This record gives sequence, C-alpha cells and structure tokens, in this order.
Amino acid sequence: MTSSTAPPPSANDANSPDPKIIDLLNKRAQADGPFASLEFFPPRTEEGVKNLHGRMDRMLAATSPLFTDVTWGAGGSTAELSLQLALYAHQNGHVANMHLTCTNMEKDGDPKAAVRDALQSALDGGIRNIVALRGDPPAGESTWKAAEGGFTCALDLVRYIRQQFGDDFGVSVAGYPEGHPNAITELKEGEEGSMTESEKARCSVLDGKTFVCRDEDYKKEMDYLKEKVDAGADFIITQMFFDAEVYATFVKDCRDWGIDCPVVPGLMCINAYNGFKKMTKFCKTRVPAELERKMDSIKDDAKAIKAFGVEFGAKTCRALMEAGAPGLHFYTLNLEKVVYGILDKLGISSSLAEKADEKDEKSMQAVGSAWAREGDQVTSIFGGGTVKEIRRAGYAAVILDDWVMAGGQKPTAYLRQDSYEKSFSG
Repeated sequence: MTSSTAPPPSANDANSPDPKIIDLLNKRAQADGPFASLEFFPPRTEEGVKNLHGRMDRMLAATSPLFTDVTWGAGGSTAELSLQLALYAHQNGHVANMHLTCTNMEKDGDPKAAVRDALQSALDGGIRNIVALRGDPPAGESTWKAAEGGFTCALDLVRYIRQQFGDDFGVSVAGYPEGHPNAITELKEGEEGSMTESEKARCSVLDGKTFVCRDEDYKKEMDYLKEKVDAGADFIITQMFFDAEVYATFVKDCRDWGIDCPVVPGLMCINAYNGFKKMTKFCKTRVPAELERKMDSIKDDAKAIKAFGVEFGAKTCRALMEAGAPGLHFYTLNLEKVVYGILDKLGISSSLAEKADEKDEKSMQAVGSAWAREGDQVTSIFGGGTVKEIRRAGYAAVILDDWVMAGGQKPTAYLRQDSYEKSFSG
C-alpha cells in the first residue's frame, strides 16, 4: 500500500498527460503491497462541487491514491461536469480515471458524436484513462435502450475507443462477481433448494426473496467479460460486494476463463443505513447474514454506522489482501471519514480519521440522485410515499404513506418529476 506520507504518484506538471493505470499496475513490485484508489461522483450543486474539490485535494495528500475515478451520471446527465471534475483531478495531481457511458450520448443526430467529443476533450486535457461502461437508464426510464445506430453495450464502447484512438487511452471495464443486476433473477418459492453450491455462494436475500445469477447466466457474464478484455480493456474494477469470498471466486473464474489482467476490488464504504439498504437492493448485492443483523441493530445510530463501516471495511480489506488483491478501490460516496478510518485500521496511516472533515456531507448528493427509482422514498405536497412505478418523462406512481382510505388502502398519486423529491435521510 502506498504510504500516506509518500508523494502522490501522479505529481506531474498539469500540462503533462497522466500515465496509464495499467502501466502503473505493471510497474508495481509485489513487495509494494496493495494500493489504494478512490472514486468520486459529481455533486448536484455548485457548493457541492467546490466542497468536493477540497476533499479531493485533502484525500490526495492523505492517501496518495494510485488513481482516482470520476463517475458519469445516469443517462449522460453529468457529461460536462464529469469531464470538468476529471480534468480538475488530473490538473491537481491525481491520475484521473474518467468513467464514460454510451447512454444518451447523441449529438446533432449522431448517436456517437458526444462520446467522440468527450474522448477527444479528455485526451486534449491530459487524461489517459477511461472506464468504459454501458450506463444506467436516463431519468424516467426503467430499462436501458440503445439509440438507433449507436452503442449497444460496453463492449461496443471499448471497441470504439480502440478503433478511434488506438492506444492513446488505458481502458478499464466493470466486472460483476455476483452477476450483473440485469442477469440476476428472483427465485420462485421452493426453488431455493435447486441452487448449486456456486449459486448459493453468490445469491442474495432481500425482503424475504432470494435472487441469484444462475450458473448459465453467470457463464454468459464471464464470456462477455472475456470479450471486453480481448477487445482492448486493460484491467477490471469490480461492482461492490460485501463478501470477500465472492471476490476470490470471481478472480479464480477470471483466470479459468483466460482473463489474466488485474482485477481490482471495488469497495463500497458503509456510511449510512438507508444508503446501504438502497444500494444493496438496487444492485441485488449479497449481504452476509451477520452483516445484515449488525446493520439492523444499529440502524438508528448514525455514528455507530460509520464506526462499524470502518471495522467491517478493514476486515474485508484484510481478507482481500490475503486473497491477493492488487489494490483497494474505495467507492467514497464523496466522503472521507470511513476511508481514513479503514486505512488507519490497516496500519497504513495514523490518526487520519481524527482529521476527517465531513461538515459538508449534505452537499455531497449526486447529480441525478433526485431521480427516484422503484422502491425509493419521496416527498411531495401530499406527504411522504414510496415509488411504485416510474413512467416516461419522470412521472412516478407513488403510494402515499400519510394517507389511508376507508378500506385501509393507501392511495396512489401520479406525480410529475418536478413535483416530488427523493428522500435522503440516513
């Protein structure tokens, strides 16, 4: 792991291009141990962006990340801001790893023009690393649809980058140790007994329902990942997980499939109970029973949640290091305290958590985070409610929790996107 007092690995002149991350990975001697890297998302407000700049600067000095990711919002919603933040990262000493998706990237009738322009702007600005992703549906859409004549998947984007820009960029792609959420199915009652041992190891139980990526679908996922690597991806960053054994199995499967590139584990920092529950439900993530029990037992104690996030995160990191993980990639949620606490627990740093400053936490909401999805809690002039369905143009069918009809039923309101807000408490 890079020492917290070491100079940042990307301390280059702002006018010099970043090194490729794959070159940094290949140059690291085994004795160096795992590295730390960070991920940030574009905040919703100008104040949030300003605060994030400060956090990025502080965390660069404190953790010397090998590289720093900047995400690209659902439906291309943060294209300009994501590019600006990635350029800021590069210009201020980070090795920027800019996410790029192929959702809603049409320009002047050309479904690929905006992608090409984003790549050229990144290249001109000194960025040399791209995370190639398909992306989530845009606001008001529940399913992803390809634009006519445009990209259909991340594989298309990897191929496009290599065709148009050759080796100018280092390219990373996402890997899904438990299967992509779209490849995970809900089991019918009684089907749990039919699961294979490998399926049991990656299944999740949410609200009493069992979800799993079946072996035949998992094979398709691995075949597809192999295609992305063969098309020119340099390394893999995994989707979040909370069971280190799932990562170890995934790496072994990659090697069995002939995927020999580095597989960097993505670690979701536990900062809040509601956020943890929403993300695990959305991604259908496996949550070990012990973890779920602990989270439920402290759900009303925000400080205890963060403290446990540190303990659990450090325990997971140790298991990953023992499993041979090349590094530790932290999904920071634009916060620092839990990341610092984990690094302190690992003995990589000392007393960083005591210096953490999260007074700006409320400004660290993502662009597009106000776009509710099915199951989210929202507020409106009718009070609080739960989203039952999202329709086109952002209309939402919301079951109103504060109203009860004569028969005990709760009414459903159909609300425009600008008439409700997503609840972020916890």
